[in-house]
Amino acid sequence: MIRLPAFEVLFPASVGEALEMLAAHPGSVPVGAGTDLLPNMKRRQVHPGVLVSLARIPGLFGIDTASDGTTVIGASTPLAQVADSTEVSPAMREAAALVASPQIRNTATIGGNLCVDTRCAFINVTEEWRTASGPCLKAGGDVCWVAPKGSHCYAISSSDLAPAAIVSGASVRLVGPAGERVLPVSDLYRPDGIDHMARRRDEILTQVLVPPAAGLRTTYLKLRRRQAVDFPMLGVAAGVRLAEDGTVSDARIVLGAVSPAPLRAVDAEALLLGRRLDRETIAAAAELAAKPVRPFDNADLGSRYRKWMAAVFVERALGALAAP
Repeated sequence: MIRLPAFEVLFPASVGEALEMLAAHPGSVPVGAGTDLLPNMKRRQVHPGVLVSLARIPGLFGIDTASDGTTVIGASTPLAQVADSTEVSPAMREAAALVASPQIRNTATIGGNLCVDTRCAFINVTEEWRTASGPCLKAGGDVCWVAPKGSHCYAISSSDLAPAAIVSGASVRLVGPAGERVLPVSDLYRPDGIDHMARRRDEILTQVLVPPAAGLRTTYLKLRRRQAVDFPMLGVAAGVRLAEDGTVSDARIVLGAVSPAPLRAVDAEALLLGRRLDRETIAAAAELAAKPVRPFDNADLGSRYRKWMAAVFVERALGALAAP
């Protein structure tokens, strides 16, 4: 049995109090349900001595609709509630419903999933395995075992909600000592497996803001080894708006779990504009979307297979959006 290391948990009653606690305890981290953080702590991937829990801050829970039609989701809202909500975009509902198991979805939060750590077969193992191979870049070493000749960490983005939120045009509200800022989810991630988020360490993600659909159709598909529990080996979110003549006026395709940050297929999106979603157009867009996908052998499904499946899943997603 792998046991958790010793740590302290603090329970602030407000976001302001949580920020004060983070400032007062260097190295502390905010935590929602901890469904990803605690297993990482068991494996000694991270070593926070203090966790600042957001579980008792009432303003971080629930789903509401603002006067302008924006859907406002509290960061501590469980994924099960997101999956069941008719106020959330279809892609985000589908992504939330595909995370882990029912028990975890009843606990895990949308904010936590958006901020989930990157994953790699060389870091998400026990401390003994990491010691045997030698520490990688993400574990404090000086080499990436995925690409030993490089100096970059290729741990993959493992959030299901991230591609779906980007396709839905969502933003996040971040609160820190310097005040609040609203950041598009597309700008929340960096192409670096270690420093993978634009959220500063002294900031707390408090809300997810989803604009009105305004005719945007969205969907999310997930590839994983099993049909439950597993992290994505590939996630594909797609969204389109159709003009009155049936042609595509807006297209969005985002691939997750193939790089350190969600990957937007801009060339495939451009191809779709002004065209009908017929079989030939969808197949061409799917092939184009898969071209920039360069997965590494750092997951439990091979990199070649994940690249092949990128085109397949984009084609399936666009096909679903083309259906009446």
